[in-house]
Amino acid sequence: MGDVVRIKSGEQPRYFAFSGVLSTTSNGNSTPLYKESPWSTFQVIITGTGAVSATVTIQGSNQEDTFNGTKSNWATINAFSMTGTTSDTQGFTSIATWRYVRAVVASISGTGATVEVIMGV
Repeated sequence: MGDVVRIKSGEQPRYFAFSGVLSTTSNGNSTPLYKESPWSTFQVIITGTGAVSATVTIQGSNQEDTFNGTKSNWATINAFSMTGTTSDTQGFTSIATWRYVRAVVASISGTGATVEVIMGV
């Protein structure tokens, strides 16, 4: 009998948490997530009232010490310049074997501006 290969995908989307909340209204880093599959999608959403904007960077690391916060060796996977009137959404597809990922939100502005970052696997 041959080797068995299993491809894991189609699970529920995973929201990046910022201080335990699934969205953020301020600059900062999300809690890192374990990335179970090389195949994934990332979606960034900003909403608010009137003009809203933010810069969001998706970072990856293969180092467990970076994941648990002992070190900080994150590499940029992709970056978004979000801007819109009441909302904007952007995304990308990744076929990369980063073990851990996180989101970094910077320069968020606008009335009630809130950013959500979601990973699909």
